Amino acid sequence: MDHETAYEVLNRYGVDRARPILTQVSRFDPWKDPLGVIDAYRLARREHPGLQLLLVGSMAHDDPEGWHYLEVTETYREGDPDIYLLSNLQEVGHLEVNAFQRASTVVVQKSLREGFGLVVSEAMWKEVPVIGGDVGGIRLQIEDGVSGFLVSSVEECAERASELLSDPDLRMKMGRAGRERVRERFLTLRELEDYVRMRAAL
Repeated sequence: MDHETAYEVLNRYGVDRARPILTQVSRFDPWKDPLGVIDAYRLARREHPGLQLLLVGSMAHDDPEGWHYLEVTETYREGDPDIYLLSNLQEVGHLEVNAFQRASTVVVQKSLREGFGLVVSEAMWKEVPVIGGDVGGIRLQIEDGVSGFLVSSVEECAERASELLSDPDLRMKMGRAGRERVRERFLTLRELEDYVRMRAAL
C-alpha cells in the first residue's frame, strides 16, 4: 500500500497523520489487555503529549463477551478524543487495518496470553517496530531488543514505547530487523515447504 492511500484512510477516520500513532490490532478481549494498552498510552503520553492510540478489532454478532468488553474499553477511555476504538462497526476491514499498521509509529500486541500473533508478524513485515507481551508465540516472533521489545507490565510497555517514540533511528533499525526476522523465520521456511510440496505433486 502506498503512503497516500494509507493517509486517505487515516483522514477518513480523523486520525492526525502528523502526530505519533500507537496501534494495537486485536479482539476486544481481556487476554489482549486493551485496558493495559490504554494505561501504557497514558504513561507514554506524559513524555509525548501528541500521541494517539488506535485500538482496532473485529466484532462478531455471536460474541456477547466481545461486545461487553468493547463497552468496558469504551468506558475506560473516558472520552479521550485521541483514543480511537475502531472495528467493522465503522467499516474497518483488511485495507484499513493495513493502512493503520503502515501509518503507525509503534505497534503493540500487549497480550497476556497468545499463540502465534499474526498481527505481530504483519507489522514486523511492514518495518514497524513492535512491542509484544512476553508470552506464548510472541516470544518466538520477537527477538527482544533486536527486532522489537518484549514486555511484562504496563510500565515496561510505556517505557519501551517512549524509547521508540523518542528515537527514529531505533525505530528504523528495529523495523528492518523485524522484517528480516519474519523473512528468515517464517517466509523462507514456508516457501521451502511449498516448493517441496509442489515438486512432490509433479
